[in-house]
Amino acid sequence: MTDSGTQYALLAGSGFQAFGEESAEYRVATKYGDPSSPVRELEYGDHTVFLIARHGDGLGIAAHLVNYRANMMALRSLGVDNVLAVNTVGVISAKQCPGQLAVPDQLIDNTYGRDHSIYDNDSASLQHIDFSDPFCPQVRQSILQAAKAAGIDCHDGGVYAVTQGPRLETAAEVDRLERDGADYIGMTAMPEASLAMELDMRYACLSLLVNYAAGRGEKAIHEDIEASTMTAKLQAMKVLREFFHQLP
Repeated sequence: MTDSGTQYALLAGSGFQAFGEESAEYRVATKYGDPSSPVRELEYGDHTVFLIARHGDGLGIAAHLVNYRANMMALRSLGVDNVLAVNTVGVISAKQCPGQLAVPDQLIDNTYGRDHSIYDNDSASLQHIDFSDPFCPQVRQSILQAAKAAGIDCHDGGVYAVTQGPRLETAAEVDRLERDGADYIGMTAMPEASLAMELDMRYACLSLLVNYAAGRGEKAIHEDIEASTMTAKLQAMKVLREFFHQLP
């Protein structure tokens, strides 16, 4: 597992909007504005874990409108150095199916118009981060170890294609993304991953596979999502509990 003495945070997406809403919370302002929600404290055994609801408490902030810089800066200001991003994705590959979990190891960024960097006109310095491995290998392995210990099947690796949203993709776009090498399609891993690296935070995704991508499944996409989200969410909750239980 990763080092003791570090501070962890969760970025929770669709399906987790009510997660931790009874917990203690902080209003944290940043130079980039307010984060999507108050920062809440979750207790996992001896560990206090910070939580931000990525899409807001009412699930009203679309992926392309999330203030990613404020979210990540708020966590960093609280001393966070390890971030677990929980997100829902569609699946392209026939090797996976809705209701399962995955821990991607690569991504393709198809977003635009988002604030992708902390380095702006007010920055005193500029760092060209090496983004060869967008997800922290150590945190990824810790998630996979937790899944194994919890008895949850979790796909190791795969390419997460990040799309702009808020609409879902056409079948032809899914075909193109598959040719590009994508296995999963979601809307939120970027610029979270690159901002985390700029802010010297380890970052990895625990992805809930909730639907077949356009043109791949037999059900309508939203019917697929409704049928699969709770199954994947319950498994993700078990993995998270085990993840924090295994920390020193």
